[in-house]
Amino acid sequence: MPPLLRRTEREVFDAALEELETADRAGFRCAWLVEHHFMRGYSHSSKPELFLAAAAQRTERLRLGLAVIPLPYHHPVHVAERVATLDLLSAGRLEVGIGRGFSPREYDVFGARMAESRELTEESLAVLRASFAGGPLNHSGKHYRFENLDVVPAAVQRPHPPLWTAAVSPESFDWAAEARLGVLAGPFKPWFMIEQDIRRYREAWRHPEPARIGMTIGILCLRDGARARALARPAFTWFYSELLRTTAPVLERLYPSYERFREIGRFRSLLRFGARPRLLEAAGMTVAGSPAECIDRLARYRDAGVTHLLCAIGAGAVESAVVRESMACLAEEVMPALGAARPQCASA
Repeated sequence: MPPLLRRTEREVFDAALEELETADRAGFRCAWLVEHHFMRGYSHSSKPELFLAAAAQRTERLRLGLAVIPLPYHHPVHVAERVATLDLLSAGRLEVGIGRGFSPREYDVFGARMAESRELTEESLAVLRASFAGGPLNHSGKHYRFENLDVVPAAVQRPHPPLWTAAVSPESFDWAAEARLGVLAGPFKPWFMIEQDIRRYREAWRHPEPARIGMTIGILCLRDGARARALARPAFTWFYSELLRTTAPVLERLYPSYERFREIGRFRSLLRFGARPRLLEAAGMTVAGSPAECIDRLARYRDAGVTHLLCAIGAGAVESAVVRESMACLAEEVMPALGAARPQCASA
């Protein structure tokens, strides 16, 4: 958590729930929560499904997203049970994101091998999908084997909640298209690289339903653009500095099956000079300013095919009152101008 706000964990959780209530009333489409462990400076969201269960009882229309469940160090049957329970509690408002995770320490603590991350993810996803079919759950694979499991409860949505995957390497975008998954891109990859990935993903999509493309950006939109930029400067610097610090082990070393993460190393200036606000904005990773300025800068994501913009409003490092003020600007002025029937997504 950012030291500049001097908030307790209880205050952060209470404020986040209040912000989701605000997002629900304002008409935002979805709120996404990450899952990270042992990253005190960066994230305290270690059990997002518990937080979203609480949010489900305080919201009515807002969809609730897990972004993402790191499948290699979760047993897939546990995942299936938690997903179905949360879909039930939210009356069918759940969005499910899966991924491999990126933390060597998480892999070590939870007893998984990074070299097996892809095969663990694919096998676990197969189990999760099979769990939605109903009836006895059977599986015989390299990592998991079981017969005649009666998995309860059942998910509300049919055939299942929408499925997404985190995508970083170009091959992940290929796999997502083949596996019929929406993609969640960002936040530590610059736009000029993601734009190429999106083009690749859309060309590989061969399914009747439209492709789903989500992208995370740090954003702060206020009617006074100068004030937005002034508040965003320390907030974005803190957030992206912490993000770079937590991802540096994978970005800078050749961990097995994570070699393509080194491609992000082409954007070396972030790693060399730190998370400078102007550099972040030039890289298309942040947007701060007035509604008119935000409309102008956000249009390029829409035009490139992004269907779900995951807005890290204030990047978790501005006062909650400012977050809610920014939500109002986005809901009332920005998203309607971009042609959306409703605003897109908040990212907690």
